[in-house]
Amino acid sequence: MTRDDMTLVRDFAATRSEAAFAALVDRHIGLVHTAAVRQVGDAHLAEEITQAVFLILARKAGSLGAKTILPAWLYRTTRYAAADALKTRRRRQAREQEAYMQSTLNGPDAEAVSRRSETEAEWRQLAPLLDDALAELGETDRAALVLRYFENQTVGEIAGALRLTESAAQKRLTRALEKLRAICVKRGVTLTATVIAGAVTANAVQAAPVGLAVTVTAAAKGAAVAASVTALVKGTLSLMAWAKAKMTIAIGAVAVLTTAVVLNWEQDIEKLEQNPPVLVLRPTQFPNGGGSAGWSKRGSKTIKQMAVNATIQSLLVSAYSFVQTRTVFPDDLPQEHFDLMITVATNRPDLLLQGEIKRQFGLVAHREIRETNVLGLKLHHTNAPGLQISKGGRLSNSGSFSDNQFTMAVSNQTFARFASELEQYVGKPVTNRTDLNGSYNFHLRWKWPTLVSNTWNQAAIEQNQVAVEQALRDQLGLELVSTREPIEMLVVERVK
Repeated sequence: MTRDDMTLVRDFAATRSEAAFAALVDRHIGLVHTAAVRQVGDAHLAEEITQAVFLILARKAGSLGAKTILPAWLYRTTRYAAADALKTRRRRQAREQEAYMQSTLNGPDAEAVSRRSETEAEWRQLAPLLDDALAELGETDRAALVLRYFENQTVGEIAGALRLTESAAQKRLTRALEKLRAICVKRGVTLTATVIAGAVTANAVQAAPVGLAVTVTAAAKGAAVAASVTALVKGTLSLMAWAKAKMTIAIGAVAVLTTAVVLNWEQDIEKLEQNPPVLVLRPTQFPNGGGSAGWSKRGSKTIKQMAVNATIQSLLVSAYSFVQTRTVFPDDLPQEHFDLMITVATNRPDLLLQGEIKRQFGLVAHREIRETNVLGLKLHHTNAPGLQISKGGRLSNSGSFSDNQFTMAVSNQTFARFASELEQYVGKPVTNRTDLNGSYNFHLRWKWPTLVSNTWNQAAIEQNQVAVEQALRDQLGLELVSTREPIEMLVVERVK
């Protein structure tokens, strides 16, 4: 049985096991070396960067937490090392980084790759900006993409690494890939998410030069290394320390505290637990963040919560434990994005958030039954291939994205539950009007809309609804019929 990364890291940290370290090097040297080549455009310098990265791993092995996702940590460290190497070389040779990138793409190694790859043209567009684009993503989004497309891990393996359900991990991957595509579009590369995924999978990691793994392992064991590698290790560690310092934000007294505190805004549950008791809701200081959140639970209750670069709409539905498709918002909501942290000792952080939203924005919400435009889920025809009576088993809901197609697989669910799952894809309330009882398995596939700058505007929502409706008829024998029904809605309004 293959030992997981952090077991090997702990083994090396405890016993300096050469076998454990050699296994880590063998497993990840391709990722590190290929990323280094792509970023500095020089095979010799990339080998020095690779040595430096694994030397840093050897030094820091004892301080890495159990929840560390090693491929993502190595990729991030490679980026720091490459940045330091380029800075040093620019000082010495006064050359542009882009020139190095272009020389790599035009060199014999890139030509050999292009002969093996069916995505040559796309990769030539993508390679020069891939690493900068990944750096703009949040840590969890970047880790998900590295695991999937650099390390070729399954969704189940990624779910385990990120401590998510498979459904949540797939949604995280889909959103992260779309964010990466949107960043590329802003930089003039208009490739689809599917093409980006294929190009990265085929090209992002190549085999390291023969003998490099032996050199790296020997260096970690204590063998002499070049002075340039030693300097690179020192410079990279300084950059890593500076980056970590920038992730802690000093803020003034807020809500619960009356003195200044230092908070860690890394989107990690362990880091969230380590913060002092605060309630912070402020304009975002992470405009490139992914709008994602972390939380800590006790049983089924959320007791600590954090969100980065979130909309006021998402904060409101979180505060009132409702769904956005069944929420009525006023027209004059703030358009800015916000950061949220609640680490106060309470079983009801939702009440604290409700109070803070009321204090800052004058917004409150209540539930009421309203006659509302909804989509009624009805039976269109029988014996559809994708609709089957469940034979038991666990309840599950997963989604996967491939070739610009989204696949939704729901097992052992009632029609009422399936209707509620559809709401997030059609942007409207969906109610069950099939009169069918019992549990079913639902398998549905449709074309995913092309988003602009990762934004679900009205056009994208309508495009997706049409695709879902067609798939429901053809594959499940179901239809969505527009109607008006009295349903429970969350009504947001300003304090009078």
